[in-house]
Amino acid sequence: MKKKDRYLDFDARRKKLKFTARRKSFQKREMLALLILVIALGLGTCVFFYTKAKIDRKGKSELSENQLIKHQHEELSGRTASGPYGMWIARPTGEKLLEPEEDKEVWMANFKDGRNAVKAKGIYITASKANKNIDDLLKLVDDTELNAMVIDIKDDDGRITYQMNYQPAIDINATRGYINDINGLIRKLKEQDVYLIARVVAFKDPVLADKRPELALKLKDGSTFRDKDKLAWVNPYKKEVWDYLVGIASQCAALGFDEVNFDYIRFSTDSGMANVDFGVEASTKTKIETITEFVKYACEKLRPLGIFVSADVYGAIISSSVDAKIVGQSYLEMSKYLDYICPMIYPSHYGEGYYGIKYPDTEPYNLILAALDASRKVLNQIPEGEHRAKVRPWLQDFTAPWIKHYIRYGSKEVRDQIEAVYDSDYSEWLLWNGNMNYTKEALYTEEEATIHYANRPTPTPLPLPTSAPLPTRAPNSGKYYDSPWKSGN
Repeated sequence: MKKKDRYLDFDARRKKLKFTARRKSFQKREMLALLILVIALGLGTCVFFYTKAKIDRKGKSELSENQLIKHQHEELSGRTASGPYGMWIARPTGEKLLEPEEDKEVWMANFKDGRNAVKAKGIYITASKANKNIDDLLKLVDDTELNAMVIDIKDDDGRITYQMNYQPAIDINATRGYINDINGLIRKLKEQDVYLIARVVAFKDPVLADKRPELALKLKDGSTFRDKDKLAWVNPYKKEVWDYLVGIASQCAALGFDEVNFDYIRFSTDSGMANVDFGVEASTKTKIETITEFVKYACEKLRPLGIFVSADVYGAIISSSVDAKIVGQSYLEMSKYLDYICPMIYPSHYGEGYYGIKYPDTEPYNLILAALDASRKVLNQIPEGEHRAKVRPWLQDFTAPWIKHYIRYGSKEVRDQIEAVYDSDYSEWLLWNGNMNYTKEALYTEEEATIHYANRPTPTPLPLPTSAPLPTRAPNSGKYYDSPWKSGN
């Protein structure tokens, strides 16, 4: 039979396919293919298990090292650290094991910091007091643990409190002679090792707003916005306003101030702000973005001059995004650039029920402790190794009879706040009294403070308090509790 004659007979009578001699050849080929397949699978299996065993042996040592690191992290995360007065603070870790982070641009990476930081414990002083009664206040500093003074250089009315040689301020007649010898004042305070902080009110500036109306906040009808005290504010969106403020702060650095403290570094909270037209700049930036960008800009300009930069912020913005958006202050974002952030956590300025405290003014220790605990939680969002502002809160050294539920503040109430700062594991604070009648009895001498800190009792670890829910209503119910000395407009 010829090769071409080997075929399937489709015409078989029983309609059944009949195979010719070609069928045996097919069977042999199938058997050969199956044998080759079995051999290939066997070899592949051997190679797989050999390679796996080799990788396992190689990774065993790496796994052991990783487990050791993990054990160390677990041990560290269980430890606590104590504040000077015995409140134990848990230290969250949050580290990830052996996971490389993406390279990030380091802010001011080339800045060589030659400034000398001081743990400031200070008081606020008006320009007139600094000019006439500085000896009394200097004695208070000498006799107590105080070591710093915050002095008005640009006040709430936009006036520069001495004859500053700064042309933009001279052009609008903003300089005054409230401090008649600024160089002599600084020299005298420096001789007593006082850490000097220049207070510069930022965007509440009726002098600049009235003299340069194009820089003022405008209502939608084109008229100048004025707050409930009939004072005009400048527009934080205007870059020229930024330069004016940085120029004033630069003059403070040249005089010898150690730090510039920007107050009213925010938008007004007056109800009339709903009718303000912020201009074209506001179409692409939020209030928070604008204030944060100014902070970054000011720090980049001023830090190379050898001066520290701080800013006062509402205490409520630590926990309330509602308040943050109203005033344009983000506690987290501002802290990425400032040297010091100074939350004004006066107990009298919190609404009833805040942090679960029925009447905050009546519980100064608990209020300060809760606010600074919230501060820590927010700032822990900044990764380790990145710049983070130090926290230096403003404390209340005054009685607030203008609120319904208040107590009289004396030595105990002021000291309770200071101890809450230390128990929160912070070490700096500032006292506010608009009349500069500070409670000396609340303060230790320098020697007493040192001994008290060094020889505090070894504390027994305490469980951290559970987080109390904030009021369900809008923070502060839209009302800001203002002192007669420090307007909250």
